[in-house]
Amino acid sequence: MQTKDLLELTKEFGNPLYVYDAEKIESQYKRLTKAFSKVEKLRINYAMKALSNVSVLKLLNNLGSGLDTVSIQEVHLGLHAGFTPDKIIFTPNGVSFEEIEEVAKLGVQINIDNLSVLEHFGTKHPKTPVCIRINPHVMAGGNSNISVGHIDSKFGISVHQLPHLLRIVENTKMTINGIHMHTGSDILDIEVFLYAAEILFNTAKHFKNLEFLDFGSGFKVPYKKDDIETDIEELGKKLSKRFVEFEKEYGSKLTLAFEPGKYLVSEAGYFLAKVNVVKQTTSTVFAGIDSGFNHLIRPMFYGSQHVIENISNPKGKERFYTVVGYICETDTFANNRRIAEIHEGDVLCFRNAGAYCFSMSSNYNSRFKPAEVLWKNGKGHLIRERQTMDDILKNQIMVEV
Repeated sequence: MQTKDLLELTKEFGNPLYVYDAEKIESQYKRLTKAFSKVEKLRINYAMKALSNVSVLKLLNNLGSGLDTVSIQEVHLGLHAGFTPDKIIFTPNGVSFEEIEEVAKLGVQINIDNLSVLEHFGTKHPKTPVCIRINPHVMAGGNSNISVGHIDSKFGISVHQLPHLLRIVENTKMTINGIHMHTGSDILDIEVFLYAAEILFNTAKHFKNLEFLDFGSGFKVPYKKDDIETDIEELGKKLSKRFVEFEKEYGSKLTLAFEPGKYLVSEAGYFLAKVNVVKQTTSTVFAGIDSGFNHLIRPMFYGSQHVIENISNPKGKERFYTVVGYICETDTFANNRRIAEIHEGDVLCFRNAGAYCFSMSSNYNSRFKPAEVLWKNGKGHLIRERQTMDDILKNQIMVEV
């Protein structure tokens, strides 16, 4: 997308605004499938928690993607967007047993990461095939909040509990059709990923009727110019070779599955916000925008870096700004950042705003959530309307007090 296209969209749909480039989503999907083209049976399950707009889901469904879900609501959204139950995997954590049963009734693949839940489910539903999520005890990920495979993580069944796990499977006579792991997000060292993969392979040898091995995801995307990213081509080459070798060891063909979220949609997203004020203090120049962490919380929550550009004055002289929001708490998007000279009314563009941005937005301070637009075939398509006061009041009930 070009800067002029983004500015035109703000004129048409207002600020703040989320925009997603369909072409970038498609190219990321094709890059990933090409990297693993040597694998006969490959399954990409998009982790929809990253961005769950039904139009984006439909786009990925049309590309041939499956879906990774973590709540029954996500399952229903996936079905609404056109995914068939056999293309959806449900990987919850800490949900009620009733929710797991309800999803299973829909025909969706269940993934269980708790021994007690596994035993309970196997006792009640021994004929329903189940995938098991293991914790390989491998530390990976760019932030403690997104590192989920280490020994203190709440996710997965420890590989050290394998004897107990096998006893449950034997006692219940349940069918295990898949083994899953996820070490964390923003993986830089593919050797760490390959090391964890060996743990998954070794675990898989204990189960005779597997249909797939799910390696999670966590592939890092670049957040700025010359930033490092997961070498997906090298990983594809090395893991594909090892996977094919394991199929021969195992004695049957398996599906290799991944669950990319950020990798597919992060770089496709743009967040556009208008500058309300430029405020000079004794030590800082603040650029205050018409948004806050109610719309984009990742910089405050994860310390994430988003390139911020002044698309209203892209060739202006660079100055140092601290970009902040309008929330009545400290909500700083960037400290002392070099940006082309900013004036009130300018539009700032936050890049890499496709993943965990709108999906983590809120109505804090009773602010409206922004509109969303999908850019496809050179045209902007409104895929979510901006909220109104009616949305804020919709489920509230005023009682006599």
